[in-house]
Amino acid sequence: MSYMALYRKFRPQEFEDVKGQDHIVTTLKNQIKADRVGHAYLFCGTRGTGKTTIAKIFAKAVNCEHPVDGSPCGECASCKAIAQGSSMNVIEIDAASNNGVENVRQIREEVAYSPTEGRFKVYIIDEVHMMSANAFNALLKTLEEPPSYVIFILATTEPHKIPITILSRCQRYDFRRISIDTISNRLMELMDKEQVDVEEKAIRYVAKAADGSMRDALSLLDQCIAFYLGKRLTYDHVLEVLGAVDTEVFSRLLRRILDEDVAGAISQLDEMVIEGRELGQFVNDFTWYLRNLLLLQGSAEMEGVLDMSSENLALLKEEAGMVQAEVLMRYIRIFSELSNQVKYSTQKRILIEIAIIKLCKPSMEQNTDSLIERLDKIEKQLAEGVVTVRTAAGEAASTSVPKAERPAMPKAVPEDVQLVVKNWNRIVEQMSGLTKSYMRQAHLSLAGDNRLMIVLDDAMAAKMMNDENHYPEIKGVISDYVERDVEPLIQANESGRPFEEAYVDLTQIINMDITIEEE
Repeated sequence: MSYMALYRKFRPQEFEDVKGQDHIVTTLKNQIKADRVGHAYLFCGTRGTGKTTIAKIFAKAVNCEHPVDGSPCGECASCKAIAQGSSMNVIEIDAASNNGVENVRQIREEVAYSPTEGRFKVYIIDEVHMMSANAFNALLKTLEEPPSYVIFILATTEPHKIPITILSRCQRYDFRRISIDTISNRLMELMDKEQVDVEEKAIRYVAKAADGSMRDALSLLDQCIAFYLGKRLTYDHVLEVLGAVDTEVFSRLLRRILDEDVAGAISQLDEMVIEGRELGQFVNDFTWYLRNLLLLQGSAEMEGVLDMSSENLALLKEEAGMVQAEVLMRYIRIFSELSNQVKYSTQKRILIEIAIIKLCKPSMEQNTDSLIERLDKIEKQLAEGVVTVRTAAGEAASTSVPKAERPAMPKAVPEDVQLVVKNWNRIVEQMSGLTKSYMRQAHLSLAGDNRLMIVLDDAMAAKMMNDENHYPEIKGVISDYVERDVEPLIQANESGRPFEEAYVDLTQIINMDITIEEE
């Protein structure tokens, strides 16, 4: 006997074998048990989630001679005929190749004849969204009021393409993507039946690669088993067959990107190309890896959502602390755009290399997120005392500059200056108009010759306070209050840094009297 693919060999024959669609199975079984079967159903959902399979089981159940709890017995003549595809009561139609008015007219003629055996004639129309507008219109009346012995089951992956007049006449059931756990458990169960030695980690990767489709998972697993026939199927074997990349490779690549090591990152890509990895799959998987990093940054509770080993999770946590969320979002944006470009390109490698260089060099982009990343790097360089300058040839060169140090604290502050600082608020209140306003904003420090220094953040204000209309008043009020001749030095803060970093703040050394201003 010729070999049969796993997804055909293990296609569910009764409702109990269907995995991941309990909400639909329960509803259909209850309808059969209560004899409340509808005349038209619409099964929607992504590929490989069980639409056609459940449609066939439902067709068997409504015609079964001895149903068990709403599920077909699988032993009667009707069940066997439907399972073998020889029953005249179940008509499968592929709408992709039978999408015209003539095909619908043939259906309308056939429904006039009652079933020769069994209770119902079931029409399963697959990919029904492929039908033409005229064909839908021709089907409309029959779908709305079919004979009592006819059931229509329409299956589609794109329900938005079906006219609302058709949708309103059907009971709609939305098939969910099947979870990784459900697919993994089913695959392990089938591998036990097939007596295939397989690593659990390998099964989980296949389940993840299937993207919610049980049929895709079985097809991928079939492919992997065939390549390593008679051997234990390991995680590394699965990666090799599917052209996928291990998460450790993503980790090394990300670290090189963060170090702006363009040559190292391109070399990493070159290794994957030599190993024969599928580049489109690499782009999708690396985007998913970045997404996991972003989720982990968002909340520590995301650990349960991320499907990975404890070793990879520890590595992911370490990297989540190495990169900012804004930078990760820029990486994800670039690789998401790349995913669409790579899909239809003949030069996949070149596009990926350009994207990697963009990640390493945010200066290549003018987007807001890349500008933010560039500013962050400049701030870090300044904090570390490293400044990047351009040479005459236009090349970037880094040079180290000494960090700006805060001025040393004075060994002693003259008594008259101490007295002024301690009573500064009272002294300012004795000044007039504009002078008082600016002096309230002034900072007090000590000049090199132990003179009182009054520092203003506004250069224009400092210049104004030094003119003949204001300086004499400031000097006079201060001297009168402390009963000594005081020559204050008034200047602007031109250091480019906050006052506290560039000057000695006398108010932090000397306790000031606090005055409460009256309204």
